[in-house]
Amino acid sequence: MEPDRTEDVFAREVTARLNEVRARIAQACDDAGRPPASVQLVAVSKTFGAEHIAPVIKAGQRVFGENRVQESAAKWPALRAAHPDLELHLIGPLQSNKVREALALFDVIQTLDRPSLAAALAKELRREGAPPAPRLLVQVNTGEEPQKAGVAPGEVDAFLAECREVHGLVIDGLMCIPPADEPAAPHFALLAKIAARHGLKTLSMGMSGDFETAITLGATHVRVGSAIFGTR
Repeated sequence: MEPDRTEDVFAREVTARLNEVRARIAQACDDAGRPPASVQLVAVSKTFGAEHIAPVIKAGQRVFGENRVQESAAKWPALRAAHPDLELHLIGPLQSNKVREALALFDVIQTLDRPSLAAALAKELRREGAPPAPRLLVQVNTGEEPQKAGVAPGEVDAFLAECREVHGLVIDGLMCIPPADEPAAPHFALLAKIAARHGLKTLSMGMSGDFETAITLGATHVRVGSAIFGTR
């Protein structure tokens, strides 16, 4: 946001963009023969302050995604105290030493991606006084990119078994971020195939530039940031 914009202008613009995204989701669902309620919009509010998130909440959005535990801890407790029905998803990498803090903040952790994190989550959830378990999604590195987090497609079966049988974790679904320089559709199709093989119903896939494609291929959650909040 340019520094000379007023908060009122930003609020009007972000509300208009949110409504446009909602309309696009509804149209994509209609094109795919799906009810609009089958897709949940996760508004990605990373790097934006509470004053910029407030008009999106006022416009009726209740599900948000954040990348960093520390940033979320600074702005979300007050917002959630004012709006107890908000739902917060962690969509960025989670360090094992931040697990306790993450469990206190997030309703959904979409980025379970390694055995050490599964063990840390299970240990913390067994602690007396621990909060209720969040919904957990396994992040799959569908492009097998070395610089990107996530479980390789060929290792998902073993990782899910370890999460369930060794650590006692309940896994709700899968998440992916396709390579930026490749068509997204094959990656979404691969994620859907893996999920179906394991009876997982939650598929978090699709962002501002490709969420309609993701809906066509079965996304239940789309993570949309810039198309709502504008350029960071």
